[in-house]
Amino acid sequence: MDSARFAAALRSREKLVGYWSIVGSPVINERLARLGYDYVCLDAQHGLFGYQEMLQSLTAIDAGGASVGMVRAVANDPAPIGRALDAGATGVIVPLIDTAEQAAAAVSACRYPPVGRRSYGPMRAQLRIGPKPSVAHEETVVLAMIETADGLANLTDICATPGLDGVYVGPSDLRIALGGATSTDPALDEEFEAALVRVREAAAAAGIAAGIHTSDGASAARRLAEGYTFATVSSELIHLEQVARDHLKTARS
Repeated sequence: MDSARFAAALRSREKLVGYWSIVGSPVINERLARLGYDYVCLDAQHGLFGYQEMLQSLTAIDAGGASVGMVRAVANDPAPIGRALDAGATGVIVPLIDTAEQAAAAVSACRYPPVGRRSYGPMRAQLRIGPKPSVAHEETVVLAMIETADGLANLTDICATPGLDGVYVGPSDLRIALGGATSTDPALDEEFEAALVRVREAAAAAGIAAGIHTSDGASAARRLAEGYTFATVSSELIHLEQVARDHLKTARS
């Protein structure tokens, strides 16, 4: 998988599976990138790492060879978005998109003038994608997170944003936004599932990708079967804790 192939597959709504990283360890991310996931996404918004770990992890993902590196940006702002792309990310997932205008701003942050406002300084990115703006535009993807009540209300307009490659559901925030007492509140299951149908159907109608964050492979498979075109399995810190707990339980049984 390289950036050109990934961008084409995502825009063609092929089924893709990724993995979510919140630790930002280059060693861990290199190993993850050897497993066959289509992408490994580094969470710069809530992750436990800084710029150097992001840069090193993107390099390690490339060394792994089977995945491309994505970044969930810190915010819908040209500076952190541009920095993630300059470091070699194939694309960005932009959080907290409420309106089509915000989605358009996210797209603009990923495109060079005259079509956008990304500052030119590709640094490491030019080693992977090349220095030409036209090539960068073709091989860089931008995804808008749907995780708020406003984002859900403005879903059709967001999906129609020119240059937007897809939408991505943040299930924890979305469930809370719908009135959940917690990020997993079962009392919101019916309303939450209805919202997920709205997202995937709106994306399909607009001809863009529909992605979702999931906790495990079974959940990812379920969402892909329902009509989502890409799904992320999360995450190394959570899964390490789960496996370590299971081993401890077995050892003491």
